[in-house]
Amino acid sequence: QVQLVESGGGLVQAGGSLRLSCAASGRAFSRYTMGWFRQAPGKEREFVAAIAWNGVSTSYADSVKGRFTISRDNGKNTMALQMNILNPEDTAVYYCAASLYGLDYSSSAQKYMNWGQGTQVTVSS
Repeated sequence: QVQLVESGGGLVQAGGSLRLSCAASGRAFSRYTMGWFRQAPGKEREFVAAIAWNGVSTSYADSVKGRFTISRDNGKNTMALQMNILNPEDTAVYYCAASLYGLDYSSSAQKYMNWGQGTQVTVSS
């Protein structure tokens, strides 16, 4: 089990950038596929990005591909999401999550057993 805490959310203008961080405590962080999800008001939680245990393979939702970059540092038990060219449709609460499933299953929220509390990202037009 890992405990996850997100940080880095805030208010930004359209076209701007934010960097989210996820700090993990617990054992064997490097065993987990790590993912980012987001949930906007009145909408279902949706997949944003995921990174394999070794940090080599990644997966992105089409809506963020080319704008967001996911990364991890297993030595520091951290994961990050660099978000560029933000637009108002990116406004949501962003959650980091940990899964013992491989990257092939990373877009399914049901495959993640540990979640952070979320951090709010608001993009103004």
